[in-house]
Amino acid sequence: MYAAGYGITPLSASRRGPGLALGGRRLAAVVAAVAAGILLAEVAHGGAVPAGSKVVVEPGDTLWAIAAERYPGDDVRARVVEIETLNGLSGPVIQAGETLQLP
Repeated sequence: MYAAGYGITPLSASRRGPGLALGGRRLAAVVAAVAAGILLAEVAHGGAVPAGSKVVVEPGDTLWAIAAERYPGDDVRARVVEIETLNGLSGPVIQAGETLQLP
């Protein structure tokens, strides 16, 4: 049987109260937690290379290795082309002791 009688009221979606403000605070807390997680993940993975940084080429280094090490998770091919363009290189050949600008 179904319950009926005094004290039973139907739930209404249009009812507003303190729960709405609490929901907004919960949303803000979730957004803050996600942002903190992203920042912590970036720090854990070495973060992004600061704009305008330089690297001195060591013996055995290649543009591919430099791009892969400095920009994990990025398209290495695109980063190699950016490094070549920024440094006025006509190809991927580099010499030990060279100083390269990184994008």
